[in-house]
Amino acid sequence: MKGSEAAAIFLMLLDEAEAADVLGRLGPDEVEQLGGAMFAVADVSEGQVSNVLDLFVQRARARTTIGFSADKQIRGMMEKALGSDRADNVLSRITPIERFSSLEALKWMDTRTIASVIEHEHPQVAALVMAHLESGVAAEVLQMLDDDCQADIVYRIATLRPVTGDALDELERVMLKMVERSNSAGATSRRGGPSEAAKIVNGTRKTSEQRIVRGLVKLDKTLARTIEDEMFIFDNLMELDEKSLGALLRAVENDILVLALKGAEEKLRNKMLGCMSSRAAQSIQDEMADRGPTRLAEVQEAQREMLTVARRLADSGAIMLGGKGEDYV
Repeated sequence: MKGSEAAAIFLMLLDEAEAADVLGRLGPDEVEQLGGAMFAVADVSEGQVSNVLDLFVQRARARTTIGFSADKQIRGMMEKALGSDRADNVLSRITPIERFSSLEALKWMDTRTIASVIEHEHPQVAALVMAHLESGVAAEVLQMLDDDCQADIVYRIATLRPVTGDALDELERVMLKMVERSNSAGATSRRGGPSEAAKIVNGTRKTSEQRIVRGLVKLDKTLARTIEDEMFIFDNLMELDEKSLGALLRAVENDILVLALKGAEEKLRNKMLGCMSSRAAQSIQDEMADRGPTRLAEVQEAQREMLTVARRLADSGAIMLGGKGEDYV
């Protein structure tokens, strides 16, 4: 039985109020998955129910409640040790700040609604909102915004720094007017960065991706290269067909290939060796063995060189990089 099915059976054993309390603590994807599982397990045997209860008891015994509702206990310790005034001073610096955030409500909204919420806001506000979305959802939202602002928003996502409480207060004011919902969130936000921006751009159509990258180059060439590096990593070579992969291997110097393959996942390494003749593959394997331990930095540099060659071949039309086939004709 899948974990979601076991969870569904357990949830259906609870009364409505208890089940609702559990559901209220889950995210939208989890609620949807669990709801579907409840329909799927509507007819279960007594033995299956017993197995689920046994599983719950087994896991419950392995957990403790040491971290739940600990705030009163911690305050009591501090006051007895330091006195009330000094305890308040310490606790004011270390106690997590709780606030209501309309950003939390965004994950329950459809992409068109989110786009309509942020399309008239400052790009920095749009960037902060999108950095709090799942990358796939953010990619859909990005494509619904004006073409002219897409690269700017991705640039701002990539350069986001931890957001202060004052900045979140301003964001709350803007969002609450439109969303009219609130949920708890922390005092600062550490989302964003080149990796987050790369995931979002990766989720767009190929034509949109190329336009956004060109726009990023105009804004910041170094950052654009960083985002491109995050968008296309060595493991992505697994998506190449045998013809394209063979063309890439022929274009890469032997020394670079040996180093790059030393740090490759076994599945990808085997695929690359499978695109060679038996003699060539054996020669590469022998050289890898002869080199012995190799510095990780050298391997990573070799893999970056291979990716550079792959991009150059793709730009010239010699190979086709995978992932967005709907844009090819």
